[in-house]
Amino acid sequence: MSESLLITERDGDVFIIQLHRPQKFNALSNELRAQVVAAIESIRHDQSVRAVMIWGGNEAFAAGADLEEMVTRTPMEAMRQINDGPDITEALASLRQPTVVAVAGLALGGGMEVTMAADIRIAASTAIFGQPEINVGLIPGAGGTQRLARLVGLTKAKEMILLGDRIDAHEALRIGLVNKVVPPEDLFNEAKSWAKRLAAKPMFAMRMAKLVIDRGYDAELNQGLTMELLAFSAAFSTRDQKEGAQAFLEKRQPVFRGEAQ
Repeated sequence: MSESLLITERDGDVFIIQLHRPQKFNALSNELRAQVVAAIESIRHDQSVRAVMIWGGNEAFAAGADLEEMVTRTPMEAMRQINDGPDITEALASLRQPTVVAVAGLALGGGMEVTMAADIRIAASTAIFGQPEINVGLIPGAGGTQRLARLVGLTKAKEMILLGDRIDAHEALRIGLVNKVVPPEDLFNEAKSWAKRLAAKPMFAMRMAKLVIDRGYDAELNQGLTMELLAFSAAFSTRDQKEGAQAFLEKRQPVFRGEAQ
């Protein structure tokens, strides 16, 4: 049996995944990738899980790929790894549940790419971000060239990818890479608080909003607006929409119960 490289827990309707390979700063070995993907897939269709949080502990989020596995890799092996291997970024980005990552210490290369696949990024003041692949003769291979530019713009993305330089948490906040920076001792609870807030929202509307934002970003404006209209209209079929409207009229907090019609 493979050694467990994760710690998972449930806190009510929030599912928490902790990368746990501390001796390697959570470097993303093939086994660690496979275990993260398996954990994500285990709750993909679980309607009792209303938000997902991922973090790497207080010392490091993930210090990129495990270079020991890459030294002798051939081009075809690299292609197969991307196309056929466990893909954390795709598994995370495609979740219908809202996702939060909590980042302390290093988030480099593949580690940074994982953070960019989440919906919300909370950073400790100790966090360090970077796409240093250029420094070992590579380029980002798990979405870094695409997601980074979409998050922070072409100018800053090219600077980070072409130079391979690192940035600290406050620079990450300034350029829009993260949502909030907190003291290291507050990171876990702050990220979980965001996950709890997301989990309390109406799930159908949440999932539709995520879908329309993600799919509409690269579409023509008219196509995006059509997707928005269809999703907006569909939300009126849910009990959560009726509950939200009634609670507003009654001046009370709504109690959203999921997708039941």
